[in-house]
Amino acid sequence: MYTEICRRLARACMWLGIAGMIALICAVTWQVFGRYVLNNTPTWAESLALLLVLYVTMLGTAVGVRDAGHIGLESMLVLASDSVRLKMEFIIHTLILIFGLLMAYNCAILVESVWDYRLPTLGISEGWRYVPSTVAGVLIVMFSIEHLIALARGQDVEPAWK
Repeated sequence: MYTEICRRLARACMWLGIAGMIALICAVTWQVFGRYVLNNTPTWAESLALLLVLYVTMLGTAVGVRDAGHIGLESMLVLASDSVRLKMEFIIHTLILIFGLLMAYNCAILVESVWDYRLPTLGISEGWRYVPSTVAGVLIVMFSIEHLIALARGQDVEPAWK
């Protein structure tokens, strides 16, 4: 059941990432159109585009952790024996879990510390810049736990896109 929850969360993140990319393209297109055709640059478009990049990147990062899309952490393990490989994979996913915990915690502190400040061009809280990193940290923890459970059971985590 936990794997199904994680799979659904990862798929939702992927769909939100797609929607974010579409919105990002629209914002940048409107900004270019406003600047070069209307000769009136919309000030909110750049701030929105930067915010959307954060959301798309952080959601994609979390899904990348779940789908083992990170690079370099397991490349040498193919040469190791099964017992060494299993131990190293436990260590790798534990370290990623710790990183996710620290990321979620510290970014939540950032959200709280800047929540009262406003982004002038969007009129929303400055904290919205750090919300995606906080959410991604929580998702990274959840997905790392899923990997640790799968390793303990001798199973693989099926990628969200399948």
